[in-house]
Amino acid sequence: VQLQASGGGLVQTGGSLRLSCAASVRSLNAYAIGWFRQATGKEREFVAGFTRSGGSASADSVKGRFTISRDLAKTTVYLQMDDLNAEDTAVYYCAAGRSVTASNIRTRSAYPYWGQGTQVTVSS
Repeated sequence: VQLQASGGGLVQTGGSLRLSCAASVRSLNAYAIGWFRQATGKEREFVAGFTRSGGSASADSVKGRFTISRDLAKTTVYLQMDDLNAEDTAVYYCAAGRSVTASNIRTRSAYPYWGQGTQVTVSS
Protein backbone atom coordinates (compact mmCIF):
# COMPACT_ATOMS: atom_id res chain seq x y z
CA VAL A 1 0.00 0.00 0.00
CA GLN A 2 1.36 3.38 -0.97
CA LEU A 3 -0.03 6.67 0.27
CA GLN A 4 0.67 10.05 -1.26
CA ALA A 5 -0.22 13.07 0.85
CA SER A 6 -0.33 16.50 -0.76
CA GLY A 7 -1.84 19.94 -0.40
CA GLY A 8 0.18 21.39 2.43
CA GLY A 9 1.59 24.88 2.40
CA LEU A 10 1.84 28.22 4.13
CA VAL A 11 -1.39 29.95 5.10
CA GLN A 12 -2.36 32.83 7.35
CA THR A 13 -4.37 32.46 10.52
CA GLY A 14 -8.01 31.95 9.65
CA GLY A 15 -7.19 30.56 6.23
CA SER A 16 -7.97 27.20 4.67
CA LEU A 17 -6.18 24.31 3.04
CA ARG A 18 -7.32 21.01 1.59
CA LEU A 19 -5.08 18.00 1.98
CA SER A 20 -5.36 14.94 -0.23
CA CYS A 21 -4.29 11.39 0.44
CA ALA A 22 -4.17 9.22 -2.66
CA ALA A 23 -4.08 5.53 -1.77
CA SER A 24 -2.81 2.84 -4.10
CA VAL A 25 -5.52 0.36 -3.12
CA ARG A 26 -8.32 -1.30 -5.04
CA SER A 27 -10.97 0.00 -2.71
CA LEU A 28 -11.23 2.26 0.29
CA ASN A 29 -13.81 -0.21 1.58
CA ALA A 30 -10.85 -2.50 2.34
CA TYR A 31 -8.74 0.03 4.23
CA ALA A 32 -9.34 2.60 6.89
CA ILE A 33 -7.58 5.90 6.27
CA GLY A 34 -6.51 8.24 9.01
CA TRP A 35 -4.91 11.67 9.15
CA PHE A 36 -2.33 12.35 11.84
CA ARG A 37 -0.13 15.33 12.50
CA GLN A 38 3.14 15.96 14.27
CA ALA A 39 4.29 19.34 15.42
CA THR A 40 7.95 19.97 16.20
CA GLY A 41 8.84 18.43 19.54
CA LYS A 42 5.46 16.80 20.01
CA GLU A 43 3.97 13.34 19.64
CA ARG A 44 2.18 12.41 16.46
CA GLU A 45 -1.54 12.80 17.09
CA PHE A 46 -4.75 11.70 15.45
CA VAL A 47 -6.66 14.33 13.49
CA ALA A 48 -9.46 12.56 11.64
CA GLY A 49 -10.17 9.31 9.88
CA PHE A 50 -12.54 6.91 8.15
CA THR A 51 -13.10 3.27 8.99
CA ARG A 52 -13.52 0.84 6.10
CA SER A 53 -17.28 1.05 6.39
CA GLY A 54 -17.24 4.82 6.14
CA GLY A 55 -17.62 5.71 9.78
CA SER A 56 -15.62 8.77 10.69
CA ALA A 57 -14.03 10.33 13.74
CA SER A 58 -12.11 13.49 14.45
CA ALA A 59 -10.10 14.97 17.28
CA ASP A 60 -11.85 17.41 19.58
CA SER A 61 -9.29 20.08 18.69
CA VAL A 62 -10.40 20.17 15.05
CA LYS A 63 -14.14 19.53 15.30
CA GLY A 64 -16.12 22.23 13.58
CA ARG A 65 -13.07 23.35 11.59
CA PHE A 66 -11.78 20.26 9.75
CA THR A 67 -13.88 18.03 7.52
CA ILE A 68 -12.83 14.63 6.26
CA SER A 69 -14.26 13.19 3.07
CA ARG A 70 -13.44 10.47 0.60
CA ASP A 71 -13.82 9.75 -3.07
CA LEU A 72 -14.20 6.00 -3.47
CA ALA A 73 -13.69 6.11 -7.24
CA LYS A 74 -10.39 7.95 -6.87
CA THR A 75 -9.38 6.06 -3.70
CA THR A 76 -8.55 9.44 -2.22
CA VAL A 77 -9.32 10.89 1.18
CA TYR A 78 -9.46 14.63 1.72
CA LEU A 79 -9.03 16.79 4.78
CA GLN A 80 -10.59 20.21 4.41
CA MET A 81 -9.07 22.49 7.03
CA ASP A 82 -10.76 25.80 7.76
CA ASP A 83 -10.14 28.53 10.32
CA LEU A 84 -6.55 27.45 10.74
CA ASN A 85 -4.48 28.71 13.63
CA ALA A 86 -0.87 28.46 14.74
CA GLU A 87 -1.56 25.31 16.77
CA ASP A 88 -2.41 23.51 13.51
CA THR A 89 1.16 23.94 12.24
CA ALA A 90 2.59 20.46 11.78
CA VAL A 91 3.55 17.80 9.31
CA TYR A 92 0.38 16.00 8.33
CA TYR A 93 0.48 12.29 7.53
CA CYS A 94 -2.08 9.93 6.15
CA ALA A 95 -2.08 6.30 7.15
CA ALA A 96 -3.94 3.14 6.23
CA GLY A 97 -4.87 -0.09 7.91
CA ARG A 98 -7.16 -3.05 7.41
CA SER A 99 -7.78 -3.68 11.10
CA VAL A 100 -8.85 -0.20 12.11
CA THR A 101 -12.21 -0.01 13.83
CA ALA A 102 -14.17 2.66 15.60
CA SER A 103 -12.49 1.61 18.83
CA ASN A 104 -8.89 2.05 17.66
CA ILE A 105 -9.21 4.61 14.87
CA ARG A 106 -7.28 7.16 16.96
CA THR A 107 -4.40 4.76 17.69
CA ARG A 108 -1.21 5.14 15.63
CA SER A 109 -0.24 1.50 15.98
CA ALA A 110 -3.46 0.42 14.25
CA TYR A 111 -2.07 1.79 10.97
CA PRO A 112 0.79 -0.17 9.38
CA TYR A 113 1.01 1.95 6.25
CA TRP A 114 2.11 5.60 6.24
CA GLY A 115 2.59 8.30 3.64
CA GLN A 116 5.49 10.73 3.53
CA GLY A 117 3.78 13.71 5.14
CA THR A 118 2.98 17.22 3.98
CA GLN A 119 3.92 20.39 5.86
CA VAL A 120 1.23 22.79 6.98
CA THR A 121 2.41 26.12 8.37
CA VAL A 122 0.01 28.69 9.74
CA SER A 123 1.40 32.18 10.22
CA SER A 124 -0.09 35.01 12.23
